[in-house]
Amino acid sequence: MSDRSEDVSRRGFLMATAGGAAAAGVAGTAAAQETTQTGGTATANGTATNGTATNGTSAPEGTEGGGGGGGGIPDLGGYLDGANTYGGSVTDKTGQSTVTVQVGAGDGFAFSPAGVHVDNGATVQWEWTGEGGAHNVVSEGEGPLDSGSPVGGSGVQYEHTFEEDGIYNYYCSPHKGQGMLGSVVVGTDYPTIEPQSGGGGGGPALPGSAKAIGVATALVMSASLGLSYIFMKYGGDYEVDE
Repeated sequence: MSDRSEDVSRRGFLMATAGGAAAAGVAGTAAAQETTQTGGTATANGTATNGTATNGTSAPEGTEGGGGGGGGIPDLGGYLDGANTYGGSVTDKTGQSTVTVQVGAGDGFAFSPAGVHVDNGATVQWEWTGEGGAHNVVSEGEGPLDSGSPVGGSGVQYEHTFEEDGIYNYYCSPHKGQGMLGSVVVGTDYPTIEPQSGGGGGGPALPGSAKAIGVATALVMSASLGLSYIFMKYGGDYEVDE
């Protein structure tokens, strides 16, 4: 093959290879961006009833809200982590004027539901099951709940109407150490779990598919440039018409 033919062949191959690599790079970048946008952004840990998300670290022991607002995932401060019958979800009883919580549920040493969400102005009635001996309802910290000395029996022994939004944690004094704990979330103004974004503040995290596209594109471009180098160094056997 003549020097001119060899030069033209190499130049044509190099231009074609470079064009293909550039096109692959553009396509890969566009696909990665599209995947990132349509793949969703980071949200809160779970839904409103997700056990992991609701077990936060900063819920107050008192009776008022503040620091939250607008509803959302209640931050119970991990208060119910060891509570009997608590499966990680706060039972939604909003829309009801009267809500019943069983006292002495399960093996006799639990409130059920352990965590309940009610409207501001709703009345919660604690109904003894007759199991587990004598019980009472006492606020954790400086709260409004206090049914008095532990009593046995069955039926509604105590009730309270909540008139301020917030999270109200409480326990049974004889059986607190056995996991007899409860929480009432009231209204919409209460401490909440803040949504967590990925990437440590450096932008949204790329989904796995976008990362795979980026890696594949880089491999294609590397292979194309490698072939170009080999062709330019050792030549080719393509002929061009004079």
